[in-house]
Amino acid sequence: MDLFKKCADYTTVKEVQAMGIYPYFHELQTKQDTVVMMEGQRRIMLGSNNYLGLTVNEEVIQAGVDALNRLGTGCSGSRFLNGTLEMHVELETELAGFVGKEAVMTFSTGFQSNLGIISAIVGRNDYVLCDRENHASIYDGCRLSYGKMLRYGHNDMEDLEKKLRSVPETAGKLIVTDGVFSMGGDICNLPEIVRLAKQYGARVMVDDAHGLGVLGSGGCGTADYFGLTDEVDIIMGTFSKSLASLGGYMAADQYVVDYVKHTSRPFIFCASIPPACCATALAALRHLKAHPELPTRLLALAEYMRSGFRKREIPIRDSITPIIPIYTYDMVRTLTVNRALYDAGVYVNPVLPPATPASECLLRTSYMATLTEELLEEALDIFKTVLDRFKMEEERI
Repeated sequence: MDLFKKCADYTTVKEVQAMGIYPYFHELQTKQDTVVMMEGQRRIMLGSNNYLGLTVNEEVIQAGVDALNRLGTGCSGSRFLNGTLEMHVELETELAGFVGKEAVMTFSTGFQSNLGIISAIVGRNDYVLCDRENHASIYDGCRLSYGKMLRYGHNDMEDLEKKLRSVPETAGKLIVTDGVFSMGGDICNLPEIVRLAKQYGARVMVDDAHGLGVLGSGGCGTADYFGLTDEVDIIMGTFSKSLASLGGYMAADQYVVDYVKHTSRPFIFCASIPPACCATALAALRHLKAHPELPTRLLALAEYMRSGFRKREIPIRDSITPIIPIYTYDMVRTLTVNRALYDAGVYVNPVLPPATPASECLLRTSYMATLTEELLEEALDIFKTVLDRFKMEEERI
């Protein structure tokens, strides 16, 4: 059989394109901001992870420009060898202090961070206990390790305990959870996870990609939000969201960081973060530290949007984070509504399998601290008009 037969048989994209509802690879002509020009039209951006709006901050941009001029375009090697800049160490030191851990190591992407951490920490005869709604990179990190993965129901602490009971006492155990779940916007039950970890001799890792700059005192993250920083063994995060750059990190005790630095294949065999990305992440971190009111503003705007949805009788689920899903359930309906919103001037992200079960497709909306109430009101009115139109069409059917 021809290896490429699967490629030739893959017709889903062409079918969706023929329907006029293909949602991917829209082209931006402007910076990632609250309002963008995308394919020649103004759109309110409600689909970005740029939570603090720092991709357009002049200080952050200038830091990247200065690093590019001073240090060049790239490091041309891994951190392990010739690719460590003084600035990498500076970023790691400041970030460790911010999240409240002894040490930090950086990876070239957030996805790679989970691959590199889990595959290094979890060995043969070890177990990973993984929330079913964890990010795909966590699943791939588990697959890359030699350990056994046990999935527990989403935020289901009874199921987690049941899985923990099934693990041999002599085995190493790592519980891995998103801090803020990237699709639903809900927060992990970290207090109960920590309690169970202590009871069953497990370690705890929190993927805080969507928690840093969002939750906790001054945006320090999910563990800080619960007052459990000292009880969480590993905090992972990214620079591509609140810190407006590219890369990822692991925060942990020094001896754990030292071990992963010398055993993690995705770390050892990958080029380090380029100077401009490192500099912008560091500048964004410093801006966040100097402006602890930004996460407060972000959560206030998220609550403003939730209130606006409720007033317009648009069903949403309770949470406090800047991720608000609107469940549209069916794939074709989801893509159709998404296209109508896009054409009306609001960009959101459709979420389809495998990111969500087939019957739970949704529109993922996310918010920035730099949005205004006026823009949110404009977007809410567009949501109402579009969703009411599709509701009426369904009733006619």
